[in-house]
Amino acid sequence: MSDCADLHPYFNRCNSIRVESGCFMVYDRPHYLGHQYFLRRGEYSDNQRMIGINDCIRSCRMIPMHRGSYKIRLYERPDMGGQMQEISDDCPNIQDRLRMSDINSCNVVDGHWLLYDQPNYRGKTYYLRPGEYRRYSDWGGASPRIGSLRRITDFN
Repeated sequence: MSDCADLHPYFNRCNSIRVESGCFMVYDRPHYLGHQYFLRRGEYSDNQRMIGINDCIRSCRMIPMHRGSYKIRLYERPDMGGQMQEISDDCPNIQDRLRMSDINSCNVVDGHWLLYDQPNYRGKTYYLRPGEYRRYSDWGGASPRIGSLRRITDFN
């Protein structure tokens, strides 16, 4: 029902998940680190087959519902430097729309967002809530390459 930085005291293995309401990010390492997986309401009866994760769910974060506008500022350099692009809607292909694929920092002004390392909302997923991310490692990225991004709007 809330964020949990370390799920290990509750169980050693997790083979299935049921999200009864809302949306969550689950992580394969404690303290919201490692691979991230976005889950909305539903049953995930076989983690490996359905969402591609093994039995190691070590932390989870509840995504609060957001009402209002969405705005994210993307920067080509760390520490909010270089060229800046502002986005307020979903973007299936960052390279085509913005002519930039490396995002080294960003500022989430409004709303909650998912970044993907490949176009068309595929590949590794990164959850960003409001705040500054001074380098790609702040959102858990292994590189500055971002292919697409979308707003988290569907909580059903």
